[in-house]
Amino acid sequence: MGTFFCRVAMIHISLLFSLSMSDIGFLQRVTSFGINYGQIGNNLPSPDQAVELLSSLKLTKARIYDTNPQILTAFANSNIELIVTVENGMLVQLTNPQQALQWVRTHIRPYFPGTKITGIAVGNEIFTDDDVTLIKYLVPAVISIHGALAQLGLDSYVKVSTPCSLAVLEESYPPSAGSFKPEVAGIMYQFLQFLSSTKAPFWINAYPYFAYKDDSNRISLDYVLFNPNGGMIDPKTKLHYDNMLYAQVDAVTFAMAKMGFGSIEVRVSETGWPSKGDPDEIGATVQNAAVYNRNLLRRQLANEGTPLRPRMRLEVYLFALFNEDMKPGPTSERNYGLYQPDGTMAYNVGLSALSTTSSASTTMSASTLPASISFTSSATKAAKVEYQSLVYWMFVYLLTSQVFMRRAL
Repeated sequence: MGTFFCRVAMIHISLLFSLSMSDIGFLQRVTSFGINYGQIGNNLPSPDQAVELLSSLKLTKARIYDTNPQILTAFANSNIELIVTVENGMLVQLTNPQQALQWVRTHIRPYFPGTKITGIAVGNEIFTDDDVTLIKYLVPAVISIHGALAQLGLDSYVKVSTPCSLAVLEESYPPSAGSFKPEVAGIMYQFLQFLSSTKAPFWINAYPYFAYKDDSNRISLDYVLFNPNGGMIDPKTKLHYDNMLYAQVDAVTFAMAKMGFGSIEVRVSETGWPSKGDPDEIGATVQNAAVYNRNLLRRQLANEGTPLRPRMRLEVYLFALFNEDMKPGPTSERNYGLYQPDGTMAYNVGLSALSTTSSASTTMSASTLPASISFTSSATKAAKVEYQSLVYWMFVYLLTSQVFMRRAL
């Protein structure tokens, strides 16, 4: 009888323990998701507040567009992996190995490893920049910076690459037809050689929004928003695609494979959807932005890969953390953020905030910044605490009962 009771008690404890730990596993999966933290605004929160917000969102990856010392210091001891950026205008200077070494000593070494710098983006969209002369400096610059990292013993921790726009592709549809434009092919080959030899990823800035805006009569909105839809089948590979982002990523993989570099990992350095736009910017609405980012987030939580590489989780950095009021260009450029500069949500992608105060306001300040923001409700968190308490007392009860049974025997 005593043995039977012990078995029953152990079953209850196992069930309660599983339930109590299930929420922890859910939160851990959020770490696969990164976000771009831009600073082109005159009303943005301080770097310390931004890092606090990122931590409360359970995000552990971020990308910035410079090496601002204040931001690098703010990220120290935050456990957030950070990609930093060499501005386009610095490329010429950093082709010189000594200049590159000095740059790494000044902008990387003093902050590492307290600040978890894991990547250096050398420029942004260099292959399609308006200044066509920059492209010839890209490969010498990445080689010099990687060499500097190696000289300082940092090359195994910090990868060097450059984010490219989809405009580097001559063909992207269907994905198996993916190929690079002839005018960039020569330097692209050299760049891919570098990525292959250093085991660094190919970063792509991919925005299905642009494709839909330019051809909304032919492109399904559900297809670009990750909503349920019939999708498309690549006639060559017979792979089924139910969203445009994955098709764009696989088109890049096919383009690299045609150059002999099919094993390089593709990561999405930027993607997003604007919540506001000019009258001619079709689809730029709060509703579409919320749906795109919410559905993308769900895919990330599921650790999905693309149809071509289903077992390789696609790493994605969402653009962007804040709306930036000083960005040039159409209205959409200033409205990609999940948050307004005052800390209020531009729209809700499924985050629930537990404020440190009873105030209904979500304005960012020292007193009202959410203490914890996660993908679970407060009720779920309360249940988790109750389960953990039950586990503890059931364990105590089991031990006590065993003592009494041994005495009885």
